[in-house]
Amino acid sequence: MNILDAIVNANSGAAVQQLGSQVGLAPDQATAALSALMPALAGGFQRNIQSPGGVESLIAALSSGSHGQYLDDPTTLADSTAVTDGNGILGHLLGSKDASRDVASRAAQQTGLSADVLKRLLPLAATLMMGAFAKQAGTGVSTTAALGGAGDIAAMLTPFLDQNHDGSMIDDVTSMIGGFMKRP
Repeated sequence: MNILDAIVNANSGAAVQQLGSQVGLAPDQATAALSALMPALAGGFQRNIQSPGGVESLIAALSSGSHGQYLDDPTTLADSTAVTDGNGILGHLLGSKDASRDVASRAAQQTGLSADVLKRLLPLAATLMMGAFAKQAGTGVSTTAALGGAGDIAAMLTPFLDQNHDGSMIDDVTSMIGGFMKRP
């Protein structure tokens, strides 16, 4: 299951419904928005875990956060802490507000939705992505995973990022980044 499927199917689609209702989108529009935003987020996630200290940072975030709550109880997305959490995640994944604006702008071109709406959705999409990763990790990341490093983390995350189901997420993330970041 890829990351988008994990989010869309969680809790019978309740997170997508909550997300849409917060910004005035129908569930299918919210799903389209997530679909347009996820490649950039997944690519940032992949870059982040491959950077020095990235695996440790991920382990710390998955161990200490309560990100799974956003999928378990989607009404928590309406709380201001969800946006705060999401903006923190975006800072790690995309690096700057300009990059976030660019992601939202490109997603707007893909979906026909307002860039302003997509800017509001972006931090919430990031919280949902971390929630899905936290759910995949279970009740936390074990010391064994921490000691195993990037290989174990990549093995845990491959089902989310491997869209063509060839056993490798690298080609999929590279393709997502390339397609998403092409300049018009």
